Amino acid sequence: MTELDGWDNFYVILGSSAGALIGLQFVVMTLLAEIPLTGRDAQAGQAFGTPNVVHFGVVLLLSALVVVPWHGIEVLAVLWGVTGIAGFTYAMIVIRRMRLQEAYEAVFEDWLFHAWLPMAAYALLAASARVAFADPRAALFVLGGASLMLLFIGIHNAWDTVVYHIFVRRQKPAEAERDENE
Repeated sequence: MTELDGWDNFYVILGSSAGALIGLQFVVMTLLAEIPLTGRDAQAGQAFGTPNVVHFGVVLLLSALVVVPWHGIEVLAVLWGVTGIAGFTYAMIVIRRMRLQEAYEAVFEDWLFHAWLPMAAYALLAASARVAFADPRAALFVLGGASLMLLFIGIHNAWDTVVYHIFVRRQKPAEAERDENE
């Protein structure tokens, strides 16, 4: 019996959810493609849209790694630690992109869900990998929590993006047309 026994169902559910949500992101982006975009909107997409797919992809990756029949937790811990460090670095890049983009002025909720919470989740991944060598059981619970956190962050941010495009971006052309007719 290894430390990973009993985690299969959790990660099958998590990985399946992440994979399905990646697919839905592509569907939503295809539907939103009809809305005219500017160069500034592309910058905002790199700051607010692309990270959703990255977070879902990381959850899918971690789910796949955990269900591999490892003989111990050591190699897995190194892999999820590297993933945490890479994710933390990517979160820093997202923060830079959020600051540089000019299409949208980020509010507190945006900073929380697009910057601080992802950084925290990736930091937890990296830290729990170090802990895995001393207390594998605790580290696996932190890994599960960080993975779930990334899934929920992605869900929130994807929903936020759709709502923004439907209620803000889509209304701008309608308002401009109404102003022209008056």
